[in-house]
Amino acid sequence: MRGTNIDMTGASLPKNILRFTIPVMWMAMLQILFLACDDMLILGVFAGGKALAAVGATNYLVNLFVNVFLGLSTGVNVVVAQSIGARDAEKTAQAVHTAIAASLAFGALLLSLGLLFSRACLEAMGTPEDIIGQSALYLRLYFFSTPATLVFNFGSAILRAQGDSRRPFLFLTVSGVADVCLCTFFVVALHLGVAGVALGTVLSQFLAAALVVRHLMGEAGMCRLSPDRVRLHRDAFFSILKIGVPAGLNNLAFSFSNIQIQSAINLFGSPAVAGCAASATMEGFAYAASNSVMQAAVSFTGQNVGAKKYQNVPRVLRWCLLYASLIGTLAGVLVLLLGRPVLSLFLSQEEVHYAMIRNGVVLLPYMFCGMMESLAGTLRGLGRSVTPTLVTLAGACGLRILWVNAVFPRAMSLQVLFLSLPVSWALTALAHFICYLSAMRRFRAARV
Repeated sequence: MRGTNIDMTGASLPKNILRFTIPVMWMAMLQILFLACDDMLILGVFAGGKALAAVGATNYLVNLFVNVFLGLSTGVNVVVAQSIGARDAEKTAQAVHTAIAASLAFGALLLSLGLLFSRACLEAMGTPEDIIGQSALYLRLYFFSTPATLVFNFGSAILRAQGDSRRPFLFLTVSGVADVCLCTFFVVALHLGVAGVALGTVLSQFLAAALVVRHLMGEAGMCRLSPDRVRLHRDAFFSILKIGVPAGLNNLAFSFSNIQIQSAINLFGSPAVAGCAASATMEGFAYAASNSVMQAAVSFTGQNVGAKKYQNVPRVLRWCLLYASLIGTLAGVLVLLLGRPVLSLFLSQEEVHYAMIRNGVVLLPYMFCGMMESLAGTLRGLGRSVTPTLVTLAGACGLRILWVNAVFPRAMSLQVLFLSLPVSWALTALAHFICYLSAMRRFRAARV
């Protein structure tokens, strides 16, 4: 794996952004693929539609808990990238060790919250009575994986910050294969149902965390991890929080608004829940492609800001917008075209019908999601993390909640419900672009 670190501040930005993006994209797509194997293939075939619906009903709730803390990995990415760009070895080392310490602390907190509030949250969402018991069991077991999930994601953010997007991909591949094998054994051989899928996830996430920690301990550069130095360094911790907390709140805004959408889906019964959950899993492939470009925008912008090469930032954004538009559109079209034949292998015709309703409304305009993500990532790379969060609160969370409570009741159909997603992406992307222009004007004024 020699030569895995990509030059983020040199002349070959289009090529290097693509080199960085592709492993991140494949990593995220593999993660979704392994999840699809667990949910649609293993559960759908060997445990039945009720088990599939039970896990599907937890998706947005898991995102509500987990994505808030995963947003902090954006802070890790930006702080480490800017320190590397400035060639500050001590500041980089402090950020690395603080990140690992924070992942362990926040992981323990997340585990406690999940165990305490899972059942109550499912009840508040109106989860159908025939699946809520299995959903609660899945969640309680799943949350034991969260400390390892945060360690892996924070460690991967450190690697991406130095231009290495290939090793996280390899680590996830190993843990994903282990996940599928474990889930197959627990569900097919031991007949554990949703509990088997949760246990497979827990064990595979700890494997992924062990792989990334082992690699960081063997690093030869500024990002080397020494267990005896793992602690919260005050300046590094607050720098990570400054970027990461708004990013986490950004994720919270999306997750909270999506819970409103899930509650509306629940009104159509468990077949709609199962179908829309399968559609959301397929959409994950398109989102993985778009989000990978956002990761590039954060890392490349962060290093160029740290190196004071501000003239590269507009070029980074232009290429990220182009890649995000092309990748998002292509991924959306492919998922839409392949949806019915693939879903028919695992779902009933009624469940496929509901899934294709969601696919048709959400996936064709997916380029707007990619543009929104790239613009938000650039702003965070500039160190402007509060701004995209406020925009997201208004443009995504606020608009979707308003839509569910004001537009949807006037025409109660899934088509109307899911139209809130592309509308919110387009409006939020426009607002992010206006904020980006303002931020760049301030950077140019400060240099003069």
